[in-house]
Amino acid sequence: MARGRTQSQLVRVFADGDSRRIPDQVIVEEPLEVRLDGALVTTTMRTPGNDFELAVGFCFTDGLLGGAPVVGVRYCATGAPVDTAFNVVSVDTGGQAPRPTPRLTTTTSSCGWCGTDAIEQLAGQLTPLSGEVTFDPSVLAGIPEQVQRRQELFEATGGVHAAATFTANGEVLAVREDIGRHNAVDKLVGRLLLDGALPATDLGLFVSGRTSFEIVQKAWAAGFRAVVAVSAPSSLAVETARRAGIVLAGFARRERLNVYT
Repeated sequence: MARGRTQSQLVRVFADGDSRRIPDQVIVEEPLEVRLDGALVTTTMRTPGNDFELAVGFCFTDGLLGGAPVVGVRYCATGAPVDTAFNVVSVDTGGQAPRPTPRLTTTTSSCGWCGTDAIEQLAGQLTPLSGEVTFDPSVLAGIPEQVQRRQELFEATGGVHAAATFTANGEVLAVREDIGRHNAVDKLVGRLLLDGALPATDLGLFVSGRTSFEIVQKAWAAGFRAVVAVSAPSSLAVETARRAGIVLAGFARRERLNVYT
């Protein structure tokens, strides 16, 4: 079902010593409750759209699937989808996934790890990536401009982040937008999982904004060989990328690029 992803608001604009009232588009932010085999695992704030991808991607990158296959995804498990405004998604493994432990707090659109203390434990479940894929620096630097041309929601609102998958020769394959950076990444990972295309050992991941630990960890879990961002990484993101064997680049803006690992 198509969901409203932007909303019109009447605003007063002050410019050049004058003011006027005009309509302005803002991004929609709503909670999404994710369930795994009927058990609540988290509630995350997200932009509606690609909800099944988001739920599946979250369960995978958080290590909740435990290697179990996803056999179904649907809206709600507690009644009609309309009753919950399409804000509850259930991921089904037929009971093959380990019993999940729900997060104690709502995951905000800005931080996928608020309220958890399992960073080292989660990273410890992963092993360094093997093999090697070469990414030319000039190719990496050109990815943001390509992605920007496909950011429809950002063009309309200026209020969302983007994530994209790309090949070593610079072809952008898929773009997802969301008010949360980690949600945009999970939507891409969920799509790859549902398409049977994980691990993404020959692909790179682009993210708008900064690169935090959670972004690199999700990339590591999915098997991406490179992470490129338009802003800076954190120290833990650099440490994690080095540990994973992932190329990590920041400040990718046309001719400029900082390579950290």
